[in-house]
Amino acid sequence: MIVQFSIVPLGVGVSVSEYVAKAVKIVDESGLPYKLHAMGTIVEGDWDEVISLIKKCRDIIIEETERLLIDIKIDDRKGAIERIEGKVLSVEKRLGKEIKK
Repeated sequence: MIVQFSIVPLGVGVSVSEYVAKAVKIVDESGLPYKLHAMGTIVEGDWDEVISLIKKCRDIIIEETERLLIDIKIDDRKGAIERIEGKVLSVEKRLGKEIKK
């Protein structure tokens, strides 16, 4: 499955990149395939791996903040692998060209 998630701390000022960096470090160290984008992170793995990873990110960030907004979107498809890139390639194939990245 692929999961897009974002964790936004409230009450820490305008910039949240310090907290995003902490979460991305945890994601990177997990060894799971992922892609960071401007509004969140996409991770691929099985249910337990991904949910555990999001919980770990949440647990680290909540230590330094009072409140978080957590957004999670899940695409769970049986037997599908390498979907982070595969979904983009499928659209590019239909367009007949690469899209901006």
